[in-house]
Amino acid sequence: MPFSALGLSALTSANGFTLWHYRTDDLRAAVLAPGYFAPAGAQLLPGDIVIVQASDATALIPIRGGTLVGGGVTVDGSGGAPSLLRSATLVADLDLAATATARAIQLDTVGELLFEGEMLEAGATITGPVAQVTFALLTSAGTDVVAPQTVAVVAGRAGVTFAVPPPGGGYRLRAQETADPTLFVRSPPFAVTFPPKLLAEAGGRLLTEADGLLLL
Repeated sequence: MPFSALGLSALTSANGFTLWHYRTDDLRAAVLAPGYFAPAGAQLLPGDIVIVQASDATALIPIRGGTLVGGGVTVDGSGGAPSLLRSATLVADLDLAATATARAIQLDTVGELLFEGEMLEAGATITGPVAQVTFALLTSAGTDVVAPQTVAVVAGRAGVTFAVPPPGGGYRLRAQETADPTLFVRSPPFAVTFPPKLLAEAGGRLLTEADGLLLL
């Protein structure tokens, strides 16, 4: 059979050299005959190599001047398809360095019962690199009683003063790091009640209270 352009394909090309693959049902001897590759003279250049997969062998054949071929080297006498393998191994080393830093806020104890009209001293002990702490006085529903106060941490301590809210139950204090609201702590619930009053006595009788006045 004559040369078939459909069987010829370029595998790679660089620096004026091309590696070709040619598949044919012809015998290897027919492919080596002078002038076999003449129809591909515009493509095949001296120095190129053709992997020929003939019906009886697979061979590496160099192209000489005028599309003449050299004797080549038979790599598979059975005519099977050549096997081209490519593999690579990539090795990567990755080192990670981390330092753990402890941060904590510990609220001072708040009394379980406070009286209206007093002042509430809110304080906290701070551990770790915390620059500012925001204190809030919360209702039982979690809303602010008054505007929160932000103060700087000095020598591991922070504190503010709140006016005791109206009588009620379920109040809480909250202290959180200003720069990182995920670091916070809440106090146990506490209650606020009216301040205690003294009973007065006159003429051997106790006085009673009505509208803020003691009456006989």
